[in-house]
Amino acid sequence: MASAYSCRECGSNLNLNSGYAYPPDFYFEAGNKGSVSFSAVDATRFTFEKEDKIRPFFETLNYWGIQRKRTKIKCSACARLLGYVYDDGPPLTDSPGQFHMGPSQVIPRAPRYRFKTKALTITSA
Repeated sequence: MASAYSCRECGSNLNLNSGYAYPPDFYFEAGNKGSVSFSAVDATRFTFEKEDKIRPFFETLNYWGIQRKRTKIKCSACARLLGYVYDDGPPLTDSPGQFHMGPSQVIPRAPRYRFKTKALTITSA
């Protein structure tokens, strides 16, 4: 069943394809709670703003750091914050990691577009 996603603030269609949505139980380092994640989006519907903060942050018990680099996703029609782009998607290569120590930040990962469900209006078609 296909779903239509629109901005809760202005009602503009975000053109998010449910075929690119990750399953709700798919594991990500930055978590899934209260959000829906996509592997690809229509970039013409959004504005992207880089964010670089140097202060402690905690996403989960095992995912934390000092410097947070991420990209904000905003609605191009009303500039409301809809979510963030994370770099914790599936690995882009088959590499065993630096020094064969397993996956790490060294292995390039696909971007994950994580939208907050409270910023979207989701209707089933």
